[in-house]
Amino acid sequence: RQPVVLKGMELGTCTTKWTVDYLSQAEGSKEVKIHVSAVPQMDFLSKNFVYRTLPFDVFVQRAAEVKHKEYFLSEDEKYYLRSVGEDARKDIADMRKQFPILAQDVQIPEYFEKEQFFSSVFRISSAGLQLWTHYDVMDNFLIQVTGKKRVVLYSPRDAPYLYLSGTKSKVLDVDNPDLEKYPLFVKAKRYQCFLEAGDVLFIPALWFHNVISEEFGVALNSYDKSDTYGNKDPTAASRAIQILDRALKTLEELPEEYRDFYARRMVLRIQEKAYRNDYG
Repeated sequence: RQPVVLKGMELGTCTTKWTVDYLSQAEGSKEVKIHVSAVPQMDFLSKNFVYRTLPFDVFVQRAAEVKHKEYFLSEDEKYYLRSVGEDARKDIADMRKQFPILAQDVQIPEYFEKEQFFSSVFRISSAGLQLWTHYDVMDNFLIQVTGKKRVVLYSPRDAPYLYLSGTKSKVLDVDNPDLEKYPLFVKAKRYQCFLEAGDVLFIPALWFHNVISEEFGVALNSYDKSDTYGNKDPTAASRAIQILDRALKTLEELPEEYRDFYARRMVLRIQEKAYRNDYG
């Protein structure tokens, strides 16, 4: 249950064929929905980006540029494509359906049984783009096809220090965090790796990851089975959180001193009943 970088994998012809020109020509002018951000650090919580639609070939050319002659927000805006299904809310991302020509160039490593295979997500990022820190509820292979990425990871055990809102951390800049605003962040143990073309990063379920594109690049994710986007908490976990929220609401009926005392008792009970003793 540890992240690991796998090198020298047989990934097919994609690692040599997928130049900007080849990508543009292969899938042509089909329209794709993309994220566009005026700043490098994208924030899913504050939604500091906009969704726009472009022909795929135009999008690839723009994403590979540093400065843009044509743009939506600014001449140095960043672009990000995460492929989705036909119905983005219901259908999984499957590269074989959304990008069938490019999919022929890819050989996804068989590290799980075929019936476990859930989805393949096609991603293209501008150089300098940084995605928010988040976790997925299923195991995940990040396949770096072209370009370079830096990935910063945190163990699930360090969740109390990451200032979570749902599955996402509020700490955007993991390299230079605002410690006045997020003082506990220094307690989170940081793991970091650099991915080059052809590298595969295994990210175990619940491990937090923050991805920085050092160069324009193309990547794939392959997941085992779960929900459409891979970040929906299991039903039992969601139900437990709802029950906890109701319990906390009930505590508000008590005077402050009593509320503090019984809240601490609840925390101790959760630790006693649910925490792993062997969690190293």
